[in-house]
Amino acid sequence: MEPVLHETVPGRACGSCMMCCKSFPVAELAKPAGRWCTHAKAGRGCSIHDARPGTCSAFFCVWMRNPTLGEEWKPDRAKFVMSSFAGSEVLAITVDPAQPSAWKREPYHSAIRGWAGAAIEARSQVLLINGGRVSVILPNTELDVGVLSPGDQIALSHDGQRFHARVVKAA
Repeated sequence: MEPVLHETVPGRACGSCMMCCKSFPVAELAKPAGRWCTHAKAGRGCSIHDARPGTCSAFFCVWMRNPTLGEEWKPDRAKFVMSSFAGSEVLAITVDPAQPSAWKREPYHSAIRGWAGAAIEARSQVLLINGGRVSVILPNTELDVGVLSPGDQIALSHDGQRFHARVVKAA
């Protein structure tokens, strides 16, 4: 997958997709991850769109920013949201808690595994976030690292036979 761009792809719009309104926490609204925002209205979008918090207005998923991803990658169809962390090449895949294995369907699974291999070579990571738990996706498996706190990082190592992951706690 090519790097995430900073602008949105011309012609793309969130439309009725509101997967980010369910997937992510929004501190300004005291909204936890994995639960629908009270302002999300099915088929219409955000009922406070013009006054939504900065966290929401600043966010665009990878599908909105990457022209190489087809319509099947739109979060409401894929049942997961891909995002990137500011200042890093880490790709985060946050699955809909109601469909935690959605990322394992094709065409997603093989593409994500391929991106995981490329990420390792680039000294980066592809992370799966499912119900607050984080796993590092590798070309042939996942390594569960548990629940992370803000600022925590994941260190990958390889012992010649397999990968290991450990959490490096924020200082």
